[in-house]
Amino acid sequence: MDSIGNLLLSKGGIVISFAIVMLVLERLFPAARSRVVAMLARMLKNATLFGFNALLSPLIVIPLSAFAAQHALEWRPEWWSGWTGLAIDLLLLDLWIYWWHRANHVVPFLWRFHEVHHLDEFLDVTSAVRFHFGEVLLSALVRACVIFLLSVPLSSVVVFETLVLAGAIFHHSNIGLPAAFERTLSLVIVTPSIHWVHHHALRRDTDSNYSTVLSLWDRLFASRSSAVRTPEMAIGVESRADTSLISLVCRPFRTRN
Repeated sequence: MDSIGNLLLSKGGIVISFAIVMLVLERLFPAARSRVVAMLARMLKNATLFGFNALLSPLIVIPLSAFAAQHALEWRPEWWSGWTGLAIDLLLLDLWIYWWHRANHVVPFLWRFHEVHHLDEFLDVTSAVRFHFGEVLLSALVRACVIFLLSVPLSSVVVFETLVLAGAIFHHSNIGLPAAFERTLSLVIVTPSIHWVHHHALRRDTDSNYSTVLSLWDRLFASRSSAVRTPEMAIGVESRADTSLISLVCRPFRTRN
């Protein structure tokens, strides 16, 4: 098996193992509590949405990224390679996903798809993989353009995806961390206390805290909310309620009031 194949296998193993650990920890040390029956129903819905996207990954997302990397513009200087190149790639891709995430809140067409993620009315590990397949496809197309223009090798993309998935699992999780530890950690990476505010059912908070891995982008581009997470914080979309799986899948294509 080639090196990219090994990277993809490693990515899957790391992400699945990390998700299992976080699922256990958020039940041992929950930041907020929810009714068991309601929790199981929404987790099943989130898992089903993830299942759709898991099918798309090997069929469309990975081939699209591989094609973009293979045919990318060849302009990089020699120093932009190896471990230095990987570090620069990860930084640039994290900056890209910050602006892509922000665009999903600002551009009405993109919000139609991204809203499906935000309609979840509780946050836990399963929220990290609750996305409409339309958003996944649009994101893959835009990322392919970034890969092509910046000549990002597929190895860097796979490493970045691993970090993004692990980061999303962590900052969506319902884990209660010691306050001092989380404050220190949040200076570097996005933590649950930061991202839960982003899911607050109050539009001014929803439209803030866009960072995915490194927390510095919100400070740098003045999009950090001053709100503080509380266990009672309402999660979801302001003035809208979560709905059935079928309705969520059809939602972006329906006429809005």
